[in-house]
Amino acid sequence: MATNFDVIIIGGGPAGYVCAIRCAQLGLATAVVERDKLGGVCVNIGCIPTKALLHSAYVANLVAHDAKELGVEVSGAKADYGVAMRRSRKVSEQNSKGVEFLMKKHKVTVIKGTGVLGRNRTVKVGNDEYQARKAVVIATGSRVKGIPQIGLEINKTTVISSDEALFLEQVPKTLAVIGAGAVGCEFADIFNAFGTKVTLIEALPRILPLEDAESSDALAKSYRKRGITTVAGAKVTKATVAADKVTLEYEAGGKRETLEVEKVLMAAGRAVNTEGMGFEQAGVQLTDRGFVKVNLETLETTAAGVYCIGDVAGPPMLAHKGSREGVVVAERIAGQHPHPIHYDNVPSVTYCHPEVASIGLTEEQAKERKLDYQVGRFPFSANGRARSTNETEGFVKILRDKKYGEILGAHIVCSHASEMIHELTVARENEYTVEEVDLAIHAHPTLSEAIAEAALDSMGRVIHI
Repeated sequence: MATNFDVIIIGGGPAGYVCAIRCAQLGLATAVVERDKLGGVCVNIGCIPTKALLHSAYVANLVAHDAKELGVEVSGAKADYGVAMRRSRKVSEQNSKGVEFLMKKHKVTVIKGTGVLGRNRTVKVGNDEYQARKAVVIATGSRVKGIPQIGLEINKTTVISSDEALFLEQVPKTLAVIGAGAVGCEFADIFNAFGTKVTLIEALPRILPLEDAESSDALAKSYRKRGITTVAGAKVTKATVAADKVTLEYEAGGKRETLEVEKVLMAAGRAVNTEGMGFEQAGVQLTDRGFVKVNLETLETTAAGVYCIGDVAGPPMLAHKGSREGVVVAERIAGQHPHPIHYDNVPSVTYCHPEVASIGLTEEQAKERKLDYQVGRFPFSANGRARSTNETEGFVKILRDKKYGEILGAHIVCSHASEMIHELTVARENEYTVEEVDLAIHAHPTLSEAIAEAALDSMGRVIHI
């Protein structure tokens, strides 16, 4: 006989556990099925430990390059990746235990194991079967993938993923990172700071190809200055994997190149977790790209009473997008009418140094749509706070609709772009104009003043340049 709950969520990552908490807040008897640690990829082998390592990389760079200029003499400094890694694991474990505490606090039942979806909102975990009276929510997330067609299968020694990179005791002398999206750029930053000679390889014409071209160019310039080799528009044609090295052959700029490295880190995309989940027997269909097919308004799948959230529901594959989907689905299941998700208002952040953050359209997209817009820019080299902290790389760029003042898109490259983008996220979500952003008095001296100045620049009224 099946054990009954109102809602059963398969997957305990940022989408699943947030959905569970909101369900419980709304009085629904809720269970989460998780085969590994609560918190999912983000907390355990993704966002959280990576950011801990990035902070260590920031400190290493600060000591190596800026400390003397700032009046701090440091002798005998040594960057030890093993120590940084172990600290990152502690941070990750604290967060995972925090999610466990939240499940207990909200009386959410946690079922350990792999959930397999059955008919009529049933979920089987091992030999046990569970019944959801109201809904089942799929939140199974994604995993790293290799490029087997050219011999780059992840072997966890010489060809690694971000998963293995997070557990290394020491850095390799040489490393090729395949894929220069957010994950690839972040690990290039980390390993470079700890002394690895890094080559960052991207198939598309520029690194961070989904960001505005000016943002990508600014980061590429910063990386070259720090000794990170970036190769864009490159096609890896062959990989020869040995016990202690990998030899890559690739084409870029009309030339054929060979690169020998100690390790290759695969960061060229992720595959969603849909195999062996019982989707077919439950009537859950997939899209041509392998994501679960959902109604974007309700997030319900092709099976009645079965919803899907997070990476497995489709891009953008971001933790904060999945968390918001979890809240919206919980409220729908409870009979509420939640505020709709505006997917063009999901901010994107790459947490390298300098950080890159954005929301809305890139300038390339604005041109493709033939929009009548004005660009406002302000460099951090002209910002008092940035000068005082010796972090003057980057800029704020705002795309302003000429007729209505709408914020079509915003792009920030700077040391704290991840914290600054939310002013413009709130503005876009609430349909504030660029003029209204300017009306908000920004404290001085702050990095955020650059946002106000970029807004003024888009109206032809910039003050400090």
